[in-house]
Amino acid sequence: MGDMVKGNIAMAEAAIRAGMHMYAGYPITPSTEIMEYMSWRAQEAGRQFIQAESELGAMYMVYGAASVGARVLTASSGLGISLKQEGVSYMQAADYPCVMISVCRYGDGLGSLQSGQTDYLRETRGGGNGDYRNIVLSPSSVQEAVDLVYLAFDLSEKYRNVVVILTEGALGQMMEDCDYPDYKEVPYYDWAFDGKHTHKQESQMTMDLYQRAQRRNKLRADITENEQRWEAVGTEDAEYVFFAYGIPGRVALGIVDEARKKGEKLGVVRAISLWPFPQKAFDAINKDVKAFITIETADEGQMIEDVALFAKKKGFGEVPCYTITSPPGVPKTVDVLKKFEAIKAGEVKEVF
Repeated sequence: MGDMVKGNIAMAEAAIRAGMHMYAGYPITPSTEIMEYMSWRAQEAGRQFIQAESELGAMYMVYGAASVGARVLTASSGLGISLKQEGVSYMQAADYPCVMISVCRYGDGLGSLQSGQTDYLRETRGGGNGDYRNIVLSPSSVQEAVDLVYLAFDLSEKYRNVVVILTEGALGQMMEDCDYPDYKEVPYYDWAFDGKHTHKQESQMTMDLYQRAQRRNKLRADITENEQRWEAVGTEDAEYVFFAYGIPGRVALGIVDEARKKGEKLGVVRAISLWPFPQKAFDAINKDVKAFITIETADEGQMIEDVALFAKKKGFGEVPCYTITSPPGVPKTVDVLKKFEAIKAGEVKEVF
């Protein structure tokens, strides 16, 4: 068993160990501990730390550092991530790798300080202008958060793409035991600007945009094929299948575990990659399943759109899709079960 560590601290340390060269950010609850930790830990580890004057400023600082080959990280919450979106779009346009940790807080606009999952659609659809997708990974434990941050830098470099760790306030603030990975020393990227014009980097204003579109489409297809991640339990014979991610994914797993001990045929797919969505998980689901149900900390549900979309794509188009929401905070098992019983009794209208 490793040390008891708060989620935000654990993710920051994982980034250091993954070879991060530079962090730039701006404080906002519930992600601030990432920046606080980096303010001393980065220097201790021989890395760069900058507290920017704003979220947008931080995003362009990591943009600049990435352009000269640095492994870069930024983090924020809610509206802070929204403010970064212009820079995210520019990084995708330039094919620059970056890891961004989004510790989601509940609500629109300024939102609240409570935990939520209300930013799913923004992160999985890109968030800024243009035609791009970020790779989005979502942990359900502090240990998994550490592992995914460590992985994120490799994925970002491999695909020259922004990778978002979409977590939630509850996980960022809670403490669990975790083991840290080994240190990884990473040289600066060899494709970056070096002051000698060794590597040509062409602007979208002058490049062949058709060829770029074909290259990016192939890249997205490769990511979709190779980077789907999920955990599934009991789906092969399930009458009802829950879909969830993050902390609600843990709630769903607990419900399914208890139900199957009683002989009830429940299953769960806990999505770990949100984009690409783990559509391959449908391949192992009972063809006679009665319904798909998402469990989300949002007003109406957002992942439900992807569940319904890929259910249809995978031949489950006639299976109704429901959502159980519990805004804000962490879903309570008793509330989820009560709403699930209402669905089974036909008292709830399907969403799709």
